Amino acid sequence: MDWQTSGSTPFLLPLYWRAALKRKITGNTLPEQGVRCPVNINPKQLAAYRNVCGFADSPMLPATYPHILAFGLQMQLLTAKNFPFPLLGLIHLSNRIRIHRPLGAISALTVAVHTQNLKPHAKGATFDVVTTVEDSLGVLWEAESKMLCRGVKLEGEPADDTLPSPSEVSELTRWKAPADIGRRYARVSGDYNPIHLSALTAKLFGFPQAIAHGLWNTARTLAALMEHLPVANVEVIVEFKKPVRLPSEVTLFTSAPGARGELRLTGAGNIEHMVGTWQPIA
Repeated sequence: MDWQTSGSTPFLLPLYWRAALKRKITGNTLPEQGVRCPVNINPKQLAAYRNVCGFADSPMLPATYPHILAFGLQMQLLTAKNFPFPLLGLIHLSNRIRIHRPLGAISALTVAVHTQNLKPHAKGATFDVVTTVEDSLGVLWEAESKMLCRGVKLEGEPADDTLPSPSEVSELTRWKAPADIGRRYARVSGDYNPIHLSALTAKLFGFPQAIAHGLWNTARTLAALMEHLPVANVEVIVEFKKPVRLPSEVTLFTSAPGARGELRLTGAGNIEHMVGTWQPIA
């Protein structure tokens, strides 16, 4: 792996411009490169994120917050000239987060991002965006976001590694996903993907109305599960099923609090939006 280290996270505007201009698939192998840089927590930005995602004030960072710290680096990697797939149009299928140690009393961190695990899929190809956060003691947090690029042709049989729908779960809570949540989440995350911002911009990409960010659904769910999950040595896996159209109301079903469990997020008519599990890190 060839690592590029920079002194700070990149400015997003030129990266959005680059993403808008690239529409074609230009290859079928992932570059052997990663990007990394030091980051600091901005208390004001963190407070705004907690507010939008429903996290209570706490000495611990929200389990999903390192994704926000890494967003600029992820954009830099996925819009690089040698990256073969256009960023606009990628579909986020699932997310795996591992919290190795409690996310408290954090100041200086290093964030690193690379891609790996390119595999055939029934609709194209999938790959993982791998994000690692380290402090002075080593790896603190890591995540893998599985992305689908339609229309890529790869040799081999597609693997079916989808999560089963959980059965032993009961209703924990419900919340509204308001019409403006895509815009509000974009302001705290930097993720201004048009499919989340308004019905008008979503229609340009074939969606009848705006849909909630997958990582907002994940964050809002983990905020509701604060008392359910261990603060460290935990792996959370979520799989995105049907998108949450805005506005709508969703219901969270989970198993009992403990070291391991399952969750299910549903909408009107029992439509399944997200399923997931949590367990100790293997």
